[in-house]
This record gives sequence, structure tokens and C-alpha cells, in this order.
Amino acid sequence: MRNEFVEPGERLDNLERGGLRIIQDPRSFCFSLDAVLLAHFAAVQNYDRVMDLCTGSGVVPLLLSTRAKGLKQVGVEICAAAAERAQRSMCLNGLAESIEVVTGDVRQVRQLFPSRRFNLVTVNPPYLPLGQGETSEKEARSMARHEVTLTLAEVVRASAYLLPTGGRLAMVHRACRLADILTGLRENRLEPKRLRFVHTKVKAPASLVLVEAIRDAKPHLTVGVPIYIHHEDGTYTAELQELYAGGELR
Repeated sequence: MRNEFVEPGERLDNLERGGLRIIQDPRSFCFSLDAVLLAHFAAVQNYDRVMDLCTGSGVVPLLLSTRAKGLKQVGVEICAAAAERAQRSMCLNGLAESIEVVTGDVRQVRQLFPSRRFNLVTVNPPYLPLGQGETSEKEARSMARHEVTLTLAEVVRASAYLLPTGGRLAMVHRACRLADILTGLRENRLEPKRLRFVHTKVKAPASLVLVEAIRDAKPHLTVGVPIYIHHEDGTYTAELQELYAGGELR
């Protein structure tokens, strides 16, 4: 039986959180574990005003809605089709009043939103500068993976604009970009406070890094224990199993 919110060619996936479901288009870019890790790493608090940059399918706001009460969230997505699909996911889950999806360019955030309006900014940005890695032939996938329309420096500047003193930024990115991330954060008065590396397996080098920064905070960085995704036999580790069962990353 076809769901009224789902268009032909799309699919409806279960997020295994509070009955939440998400609409995705397999012909475009679907969310990955990176976004799930980000949503459980971010230090969200009750009644936060949350901005999710590069929201894509809207999975991060959806997952955050299960972690705290009274949230008012906005997701910004440059791809109009993806933004419209994400908004339908919010309507499907009865969250349209608490989660708004805006079609917009993160580089134009000053024209879209007042400054210092959000307590928390989350972002799973494009990872690779142009010229590194394979560029997808499909526009949506290329924009999600490569800095086609948005660079790391622009993401950091937009986040700094949106956050007041004490506001939090949570980001997931490639571990190989860590030097660029930390340098850019401090240049924009976003002090790195918490960091965790993500490894596919115990003996594998870090592939991802989760970083939390606080606007105008004093220097003090806590590097948490590594997150391992798989055992050597390919099964999920206990931490990942707990996360998918509704746990949190600490």
C-alpha cells in the first residue's frame, strides 16, 4: 500500500527511534552512518534552538528530536528536491511544527537568518576538496561528497555567525581534514572542546572525526576514546549495537 507522503521511486525507511520513518530517494544521496554518529554525538539540550546545515534527508533533526524535548529545529539544504523530500518526512512524522526545512545556500546564511539565534549547529558537510577522490556523475551525490558549492571554511564561518557566546557546533568530517578543521574553528572564535576519532575496525586508521566546538570558550580539548564500527569479522561492535538500539555516544 502506497504512503501518501512517498512519491514514485522513493522508499520509506524505519529509523528505529520512536517510530520515526524517513523518505529517501535511492537515485540520489541517502544518509549514511556518519549522520547517525553526528546525531548521537551532538550535545543537545532540552528546548535548544538547533540549526542543521547541509541537512540532506533531514535525518539529523529527526534523530535529535528523540534525544531532547521542546526542540525548535531548522534544516538548510541547497538541493530543492532534497529539501522538499525532507520536509515531507517531517510531515509524515508529525514534526512539521518543530522542524522546518529551508531550501537555501549555507553561503547565504546571513541573508536567511538573524545572527546568534541558535544554541546548537550540527553539520555533516561535503568532505573532499575538488580534485580529491572520485566525483560522482550525479549532481546531488557530488555535492554531498565534494566541495562543489560549499567549502569547509564557509561551513565554519556560517556556524560562527549563527551561534552566540556559549553556543555549540557539532561536526562530522574526514579525519584527514582535522588540521584544517581545528585551524578554521579557532580563526572563527569556535574553540574545539571535544573530539572522537571513528575507525572502521580496531586496527584500521581513523576514517572520521567528530568535533564539538563552543563559541568564545576557553581552550581545553578533551579527546575521547575511539569509536570502532566493526569487529574483525565485520559485525558491529557493542557500542554501535547500543547506538542503533537508542543509546548515545559519550
